Amino acid sequence: MHGSGVLSVWEKSSTVRVVPPARPRKLAKVPFVELADGRLQGVVSSGSDIGRVYVSSVAAGSYAFACSTNNNRPCGGARGWFCNHIRALVGEAVLQYGVERVARYLRVEAAGDANAVLDAMTSTHPGQADSSAAAQVFSRFLRQLAYLELAPSTAPLPEMQWFPTTGAA
Repeated sequence: MHGSGVLSVWEKSSTVRVVPPARPRKLAKVPFVELADGRLQGVVSSGSDIGRVYVSSVAAGSYAFACSTNNNRPCGGARGWFCNHIRALVGEAVLQYGVERVARYLRVEAAGDANAVLDAMTSTHPGQADSSAAAQVFSRFLRQLAYLELAPSTAPLPEMQWFPTTGAA
């Protein structure tokens, strides 16, 4: 029960707090978005090729950005400014996490909406970053897809068994 402030048994025993999305979002354009490793990063679908996705990221603080295909080819739109993939990533992150959390994580002085966050970052004229993290981000996205294919179950997953049980010494 998220709204009443009462945590379920699963949430109480979890080591990571379950945070409901700020608003529901459609996954077709940006199927994967995360705030991790000092970056806003994720996977964005191509607008022109159904078989292509882009791995995009923005670094917290410096706003250095990277965008490349899942085959490590550079994005044609990310040449000195935020491409449409990065803009979509920021927009979906705001839907997923809320503008306050995204702005705080990226260390942006902005309030309002995704456009305010993008405007604040763009005004600093950020540089391009290397796309070395793209493989890790894409790998986590593929791992998430594998979990979505599993049948619903409350049984533990074998690869998660290394986590200690609650109350273990």
